[in-house]
Amino acid sequence: MERRSFLKKAAAGATVGAVAAPALAQSQPTINWRLASSFPKSLDTIFGAAETFTKRVSQLTGGKFNIRVFAGGEIVPALQVMDAVQAGTVEMGHSAAYYYFGKDPTFAFDCAVPFGLNSRQQTAWFDQGGGRDLLRAFYKDYGIINFLGGNTGTQMGGWFRKEINTVKDLQGLKMRISAFAGKVLQPLGVVPQQLAGGDVYPALEKGTIDAAEWVGPYDDEKLGFFKVAPYYYSPGWWEAGPQLSFYVGIKEWEKLPKEYQAAVEAASYEAHVVMQAEYDARNPAALARLIKNGVKLRFFSKEIMEASHKSAVTTMDEEASKNAKFKKIYDPWKRFLQDQNQWFSVAEAPLQNFMVTHK
Repeated sequence: MERRSFLKKAAAGATVGAVAAPALAQSQPTINWRLASSFPKSLDTIFGAAETFTKRVSQLTGGKFNIRVFAGGEIVPALQVMDAVQAGTVEMGHSAAYYYFGKDPTFAFDCAVPFGLNSRQQTAWFDQGGGRDLLRAFYKDYGIINFLGGNTGTQMGGWFRKEINTVKDLQGLKMRISAFAGKVLQPLGVVPQQLAGGDVYPALEKGTIDAAEWVGPYDDEKLGFFKVAPYYYSPGWWEAGPQLSFYVGIKEWEKLPKEYQAAVEAASYEAHVVMQAEYDARNPAALARLIKNGVKLRFFSKEIMEASHKSAVTTMDEEASKNAKFKKIYDPWKRFLQDQNQWFSVAEAPLQNFMVTHK
């Protein structure tokens, strides 16, 4: 008798629980947002990070919070994504912070600065080294909250129509390159050009520019740069670990239920990790195909690397001397970089060097 009574109560409780869970989900609002990307759909890895992110947000909220992704140029120009979020034209954006170098060079710390942190170090700085708090305090003035949005890993040094062996070879070279790196290369004679991804190939093909850097083998192969510029250089010292970012307008963020905010945080981490993994998995085969198709792989000379490094340090020190916001991040960031380089020299670098040279 007691057993039958217990089973009836348990069944009743199970029924209530089965009804209560969906009812809880039903109580959350349905929200539809738009996300403007700075990248074209053809670049499935970098554009795909936003798709990974939005898919997971929808799953984590039972399909109640849906974010539609628009490629660069569909709603706003590729290099104006942050402006669109700031203005409330869209609720979210996915972009590279150094695209907004012209507003304030401090933005570059949320992506990459010359001879800076590699991808693992950049994530460590953002997540554990104080970077998140520093950057969010900076973004607050723009009405934006930023989240991890992927990383490509160390990028290549770009495509050139001719060989570049000395600093003298850089004189008058018109190159598509990110703003901070462009500023560093200007004293060496380079004429920097900032172009969105979809505009680079036509400019290189027509001879409007002499060289261009984008990301790495997987994306560069898709964009066809090897067809018009045969020399492929490494390393992209200006982008040791370029981090992409998701932008959300603070006003829109504060309207979200806490559960939806948690979904955004979790999904951004997943998209961040997935992008890096995809690039690491796909770049080797892409590079092999490029070389098979006649691409001439080259490495920047020590002369060019040393001159570039000297110019980078001078440029950043000068910016810190006149820009308080830049200095506030630069000083602790520089200490973190020094500590990371010392640590990587102890374990990571010796093992990697051995593995590369050992057959």
